[in-house]
Amino acid sequence: MGTPLGDFIRSKRDSVQPETLGLPDRGRRRSPGLRRTDLAARAGISVEYLTRIEQGRDRNPSVAVVNALADALSLSPTERTHLRYLTKITGGECTAHTRPAPPPRQVRDAVRQTLRLLEPGIAVVTNRLGDILAHTSAYQLVTNGSGLLDTEAPNLTRYVFADPRARTFFTDWDDVADEQAFDLWLAPSVENSEWLTAELAPLAGPDLTRRLNRHVVPRRGVLRLSHPSGCELRLLRETLELPTDAQQLTVLLPSDDETAEAVEELRRRSRHGTLRAIS
Repeated sequence: MGTPLGDFIRSKRDSVQPETLGLPDRGRRRSPGLRRTDLAARAGISVEYLTRIEQGRDRNPSVAVVNALADALSLSPTERTHLRYLTKITGGECTAHTRPAPPPRQVRDAVRQTLRLLEPGIAVVTNRLGDILAHTSAYQLVTNGSGLLDTEAPNLTRYVFADPRARTFFTDWDDVADEQAFDLWLAPSVENSEWLTAELAPLAGPDLTRRLNRHVVPRRGVLRLSHPSGCELRLLRETLELPTDAQQLTVLLPSDDETAEAVEELRRRSRHGTLRAIS
């Protein structure tokens, strides 16, 4: 049976082309990407040991081996962080007793005040499960008509995978789906497992399962929204981690003049809104 660590290493190995690492082309391969023999040689470990890690038969590789594999795969800083996290999960270090408690749905007063200071900007507070906990009036403005905020307890991950409107609203739906699936790995294990198994997985189906197993570390580029009003919004995202609360404050900024003008037009069409917090 595989492990998150083994799945990630195998997925990255399959996605790496040998020529990008300066390795010779050895002709046809049974599977895409880098051969096990090449990765093992670059990492300075045996092929047998690498096979055991990928297949989940060795769950506790040393820090030196993990770092060597990261170097051999030329992982980015974000991918290295994810690799170390998956190593802890696979080795049993992140158990229900050592993992942090489920993320609180309450938003601290200081965070609420920060949101008020960000008005009339576009900002939202979420947790790793995708729960939308609080937002500015402008966030409601740019998502109005999409269905995202229609429920009493809106959840971005559920919306992306289970609401057909999401595939139209998010111009680059595949990228957004990768982002939401990746963030589930960082959610507290107990709540994540229960919610994923009982609610999200039956609704999301193979789209979610495939992305979870691929461990794609998202690039989080410009967010493109196809607003129901007919305009396309292109937004830059700046995220402030709130580690004490296991939450994130994300500010969305127009990436070009056309988007800034479109947001202003949406404001002119709407009534003045107020901060809406969801608990």
